[in-house]
Amino acid sequence: MVPSNAPDPGPPPTATEAPVATEALAHAVPSSARVRRFELRVAEGLGEGASWESSGDRCSIGSHASNDLVLQDPTVSRFHCEVRIDDTGALIRDLGSRNGTMLDGVVIKEAYLRDGSVVHLGRTTVRFQFSAQTIALPISERGEFGSLVGTSVAMRTTFALLERAAATDSTILLEGETGTGKEGAAASVHEASARRDKPFVVVDCGSMPPDLLESELFGHEKGAFTGAAGRRIGAFEEASGGTIFLDEIGELPMDLQPKLLRVLESRQVRKVGSNLHQPIDIRIIAATNRDLRGEVNDGRFRSDLYYRLAVIKVRLPPLRERPEDVQPIVERLLQSLGAEGDTRASLQTSEFLANVKMAAWPGNVRELRNYLERCIVFRQPLPVQEPALPNDAARGGEGSQASVDTALPYDEARQRILDAWERRYLESLLRAHQGNVERAARAAGIGRAYMYRLVGRHRLLARHRSDE
Repeated sequence: MVPSNAPDPGPPPTATEAPVATEALAHAVPSSARVRRFELRVAEGLGEGASWESSGDRCSIGSHASNDLVLQDPTVSRFHCEVRIDDTGALIRDLGSRNGTMLDGVVIKEAYLRDGSVVHLGRTTVRFQFSAQTIALPISERGEFGSLVGTSVAMRTTFALLERAAATDSTILLEGETGTGKEGAAASVHEASARRDKPFVVVDCGSMPPDLLESELFGHEKGAFTGAAGRRIGAFEEASGGTIFLDEIGELPMDLQPKLLRVLESRQVRKVGSNLHQPIDIRIIAATNRDLRGEVNDGRFRSDLYYRLAVIKVRLPPLRERPEDVQPIVERLLQSLGAEGDTRASLQTSEFLANVKMAAWPGNVRELRNYLERCIVFRQPLPVQEPALPNDAARGGEGSQASVDTALPYDEARQRILDAWERRYLESLLRAHQGNVERAARAAGIGRAYMYRLVGRHRLLARHRSDE
């Protein structure tokens, strides 16, 4: 997305931060995981003067006790908004709050913060300030974790979290878009843990009716309901000693959420139709492609259950945020698909990989795998299909409509359309200015360094140079 209030990055980076050559920007892999520290201070409202200083790359703000900055204001939602900082800047995102988030006098869904920005949440005002210090994020020295592969900083910071989580029995919540590898991450944590020799049981909470899901999770006694001809062992009991993976946990019906909460709190299960509670020894990993904090705000997910699930929260980044990982992912996928000889070689050329890196891949690694499998079947590289926007939507005309997938959550569907629009805007802008990034930045009214980040994110520099 190209934000209307994207910050001017200010002075150019220092000599130690600047790339050696502009051409290298599109291909550079960050060598460290450092982000700027920032402070949030309550300027007006209940708790005036209270402050919070970051120790990582993100924080959540709201009235629920599990937030980083907790506001004692009844007009603030339980999970009101989130601040995430990276090399682009500090992005604030509303989490579906009741009263909305106002940044510097403008109601926003998502926008960039400036140093000194004022954020209004309900009756409370919070001031954002950058610090001169930076924070080193934990980063793995490895380029893979189980079935997951990636050399980017985004994935290596994810690997560091997963490595630490695997050494414990703590409950894990995996967040990420469809196809980012959440089940693979859960299986990899299990294989790296002390429970590796015990069962790994998967339950898809969104694939079966609520009455069957309860029996699937907890089991049932003979005669517990019509059709219960025998006693059934549930997934929790089946996973005894090992790990249970609850996929699409956001689809769990409201009437089952208190029962899962009791399992998390007591580590005991009660079969349907039984009065006995049976102790269980398991590690619980849950996954969702939704933001459960927004579901909590809307009353569709219990806040106490979210708190119990998000003991260790790990976000799996989409493929578009880590194009430098495309080559190792392609190599791993070709190996798993059994590609050989000339076909395999044709799918590893620099030209083929460049085209793959420039694609959007809304289905992430899963979509990439399906694409490679088609290429193997036809024994040649096939055109990379990108989601198309109608011409009027691409121009952003009033009343324009882009093709959307209503099976996706609102935020994910919206972000895909915005990403596609941003890419087309940048392509047209660069074309209009013969690939000159500085002139394009002036025409767009954004900072030069920020423009370089945008075109680097979409891998457009090398493409436009090759077109000249």
